[in-house]
Amino acid sequence: MITLRQLTLRRGSKVVLQGASVTINPGERVGLVGRNGAGKSSLFALLAGRLHADTGDAEVPPGWRIGEVAQQMPETDDGATDFVLQGDQPLQAARARLATAESAGDGHAIADAHLALEEAGAFDARARAQALLLGLGFASTQLDAPVASFSGGWRMRLQLARALMNPAELLLLDEPTNHLDLDALVWLESWLQRFPGTLIVISHDREFLDAVTRVTLHLEQATLTRYGGNYTAFEEMRAERLAQQTAAFAKQQERIDHLQRFIDRFKAKATKARQAQSRVKALARMERLAPVLTESEFDFEFRAPASLPNPMLSLQGVAAGYGATPIVRGVDRTVLAGQRLGILGANGQGKSTLVKTIARVLPPLAGRIVEGKGLAIGYFAQQEMDLLGEDDTPLQRMVRLAREVAPDSPEAREQALRNFLGQFRFEGDMVHQRVGTLSGGERARLVLATIVWQRPNLLLLDEPTNHLDLATREALSIALNEFDGTVMLVSHDRALLREVCDEFWLVAGGAVQPFDGDLDDYQRWLLEVSRAAQRGQPAPPLPRAGDEPAAAPAPAAKPRAAAAAAAKAGGAAEVTESPAPAGGRDERKAAKQARARLAERTRPLRVEVKRIDDRLAALAAEKAEVEAALGDPATPASGYAELGRRLAHVQAETAMLEERWLLVHDELEAMSS
Repeated sequence: MITLRQLTLRRGSKVVLQGASVTINPGERVGLVGRNGAGKSSLFALLAGRLHADTGDAEVPPGWRIGEVAQQMPETDDGATDFVLQGDQPLQAARARLATAESAGDGHAIADAHLALEEAGAFDARARAQALLLGLGFASTQLDAPVASFSGGWRMRLQLARALMNPAELLLLDEPTNHLDLDALVWLESWLQRFPGTLIVISHDREFLDAVTRVTLHLEQATLTRYGGNYTAFEEMRAERLAQQTAAFAKQQERIDHLQRFIDRFKAKATKARQAQSRVKALARMERLAPVLTESEFDFEFRAPASLPNPMLSLQGVAAGYGATPIVRGVDRTVLAGQRLGILGANGQGKSTLVKTIARVLPPLAGRIVEGKGLAIGYFAQQEMDLLGEDDTPLQRMVRLAREVAPDSPEAREQALRNFLGQFRFEGDMVHQRVGTLSGGERARLVLATIVWQRPNLLLLDEPTNHLDLATREALSIALNEFDGTVMLVSHDRALLREVCDEFWLVAGGAVQPFDGDLDDYQRWLLEVSRAAQRGQPAPPLPRAGDEPAAAPAPAAKPRAAAAAAAKAGGAAEVTESPAPAGGRDERKAAKQARARLAERTRPLRVEVKRIDDRLAALAAEKAEVEAALGDPATPASGYAELGRRLAHVQAETAMLEERWLLVHDELEAMSS
């Protein structure tokens, strides 16, 4: 197991960890969370042996292999598959042994080396490496392409595949999802759920953490706190813990005030001097509780647009691409005021190309884009962060923008710009800090600030969350939901897509078409596409309004009558299974339209049922895990309290969800009948 005992770690003058004590058991899946700059990557460097504690102990089993994603990007002409194979430490060691034995002509050593190769899985290693590459989004034609031919984002995927190739006992992943699209992200989740070793992951993707982790370590103000549960459970338990600490501090302050008033009132009276003195001693012996200090929350809002043209723009036969090579063709779509559009599709299909064309960064190769009068575009892209001048400061950047956009506005004055930057956590001397010294999250906030200041009515956001911590992502989600204009969003952050977008476009196969479904439908469709590709079959059709996948089994705790109601409601809402009525074409058309209307009305309820079913299944698994731990004689006595709290949370949430399940099915039955 991994053990930290009273550990203190400093980076320069900054204390990253102070008196940290925590244990991570073999096979646990841990999410390490905290604000940007809290010291999470420093803790990774400590576990990997690149840093040493200032005081205290950090113990990692000496025989464990550690896998992590290297940050340096090598310039090599090795093929992608060979590069990934080099990450398999046992395989490389066995190959080195064989080469040494063959050069020495030692028959016994050669036999031992061949045995080591077999144990390292040398015979299927290449196939395993290529499976990793395909899962992370590489095309079959890229499997042997030179590493040097890939861009920076794809090289990071190669480094991730190389880390996953190593059969490590401890896997350290620092923001592994940053360069992945949604397809590769879903695959990575599935792979990590099957990983047999100990996993510690730093991520700001809420749904990824919920899917992969079962323990959360929270790093805040140099304090490391362990919580049993994924990120959602951590948020609930931390809120409860803070409430309890606040109440205990307030109660102690009342006690202190009461004792002090008694002392001040009676210390001079001879008849009460002894009682007053005893209270002085009680006050001196009291162990003082510290007030609850939490980092201030970040929030901002988009300014109200000056106008809202409707439609915002119209794409008429548009082809988008680079040079003379189109990536998407024949795009005929209209963007209306107030729409919240999520753009889905695998990397390389043309999502960013489409957004750049709408943002006027690329000219359309064919067709035309008709813009509404007064259209004002706010465009966020990763390259915008790279285009920030390294020697610029946030204030200089805003002053230059103000002079270009609205030089005579009162908002363009320096003090007004300082106040505005303060809303994005650029306070005091930070407005004069060189951009080259800012973190990725700070640069992203600066780009957001420049967009907000220009008052756009159409936001084009291409992966805006890659460098944002969870608190800033939450603030962005709230701001987008309160924005009066139109949002077009490309992101692999499913929580942001779910919270912001109510419509989706799918960019695939050189076309852009509406996707009639939610993210769960999209993930199911991706799985069907993958299965069809493995069988050599054509890709399945896209989901259409009213389509519904097979219903998930009802939880065991549900009453039989409720299950019958679910079956009745599900059958009435199903489009593809309902028999066509007898009669003429008009009757069939009317019946089909009626079924579609019913399916559209009941879709939110059916989606909610699916989510409740999934959550209840997860809770049942967690309950079984906790009960097994409670009955295990090897469980330390100190762990029973935490296990009891986990079990209480699970039981309470299960009861609440089962009640909601019944209510939703009653609504479905009423609507269907």
